[in-house]
Formats: sequence, C-alpha cells, structure tokens
Amino acid sequence: MPTEPKTPDRAILLASLRDYIEQIREEGLEGLPAQLNARPPAAPPTQPAPRTTSAAQCPMLQGPIATPPPAAAVSSAGLFEKYPGLNKTADLSALREFIGDCARCKLAPLRTNLVFGVGDPKAQLMFIGEAPGADEDARGEPFVGRAGQLLTDIIERGMGLSRSQVYICNVIKCRPPDNRNPEPDEVATCEPFLFRQIALVKPRVIVGLGTFAVQAVLKVKTPISKLRGTWQEVQGVAMMPTFHPAYLLRNPADKRLVWADIQQVMAKLGLEVPNRKPGR
Repeated sequence: MPTEPKTPDRAILLASLRDYIEQIREEGLEGLPAQLNARPPAAPPTQPAPRTTSAAQCPMLQGPIATPPPAAAVSSAGLFEKYPGLNKTADLSALREFIGDCARCKLAPLRTNLVFGVGDPKAQLMFIGEAPGADEDARGEPFVGRAGQLLTDIIERGMGLSRSQVYICNVIKCRPPDNRNPEPDEVATCEPFLFRQIALVKPRVIVGLGTFAVQAVLKVKTPISKLRGTWQEVQGVAMMPTFHPAYLLRNPADKRLVWADIQQVMAKLGLEVPNRKPGR
C-alpha cells in the first residue's frame, strides 16, 4: 500500500516562518507583526499604484539610489536628564559603573549577562547593533556568535583592522526573549546609555547594523533597504546604515551591498582597501 507523505514537524514550520518574517522585515517591509501570533491591523483600501519597471523600485538589485531625506538630529541632552549624573560619567568605565547591575526594565530578570560594549574606548569607528543574542548573553560581549564572526571578518579581512581597534555595542544591553525585537519601553530605558557611549567614544564614523538599530538610533521608519549606502548623522557623527551580519548569513548575495557601504566608510576614514574582500 502507498504510504502517506510525512507531515513536516510543526516546530520546523514555525522556525522557517519566523526566519522568513525576519528576512522580509530586514529588507524593509513595514507593517509586520512584532510576534508570529500577533494579528496585524487591517489595511485601509487604497487605489492600486500604476505598475512601473523603474530600477529605483528594486533597491536590492542595485547600489545606492537617490538619497532619502536626512534623519532628524538626535539630541542627547534630554536623554541624559532621564538619569541624573549620567552626563557626568567621564569615561566608559565610569559609565559601566553607573549602569551597574541594571534592573531598570523588564529584561533584567531574563538575562545572564549585561552586554555593555567592547573595543577601543577612543575608536574612530563604532558599530551599533540592535541587541545581544544567546551567545552574547552567555559571554557578556557583543557580536560573538555566527553574525559576530562575519562582522569580525568584515573588520579584519575587509577593512584591515582588528576588533580591538573599533568599538562595538548594541542599542540595548540585555537579550530580549527568543531574540525578538526590543520593545519601545526597553529602548527608552536603555538608549541614554548608548548615546552616552557615543559621546564618550567620539568616533569619526558610526556603522549602523540592521533595520532595528538604524531606525532606533535615527528615530525614523525608513526601510533599511533605502537607508543603506547613504550617509546620515547622529550627534554630529557621520553614520553609515547597512545590513546586519545576521541578514547576510541568510542572504549571502547581498554581501556586495555591504561591501560597497564599508568601502564608503573606509574612504571617509582614509583607509586603503585590502586586496582580499570579506567573506571569501
């Protein structure tokens, strides 16, 4: 007798669906639910847009397109008022001591380690991601998992630097459960510490990694696919938005886009492009 085809395991289907949603969110599609079981609001009826074959509608297939309007400058003055004494921290060690064994938001009881930041405290180049993952939570250091290994490859093989010569941190310092996106109250609690890190390091260039980090720092909703490759500004510092290394693990063909962004960063810093490209 013919056997019935096996039904895919529910957990595998759910994991695949979650990965797909994260991928299209990273590519800049808005209106997605924050969680798989969330019900998105019904969209109001709209007139269908005329079809066009303009290349401008295919940012994933080309280099930088028309530069979007610059993001509004973010002032740290109001953020520092949230925690009296924060603006008086003189260096990163003092800032880390100020944060302490932080219990200021609902993520604190769920973490293993607070992930502050790592690298040169006076680095010319700063990388900002969104939040720690499982590996980072376990070690207390940002970008040490698979995505972190790819970032290290970009820094060392691509830029000809070492991790110790740059500064790496995240928008929030504690891992959200199941690696979900940080929620607004969590960002509001933690972002004064990020902006103080920027003020203390005083980098010449910031690289924003991924949709959430870039949108949170710039206070915009512009998709990363439109922001990447275009210079922005944060606290008077030039910022280059680009895709997150975790996205590149799922979409290796887009490494070329990130490499183009990184070459712009290198040009601004006066660095020579090595013969070997990252990820080869």
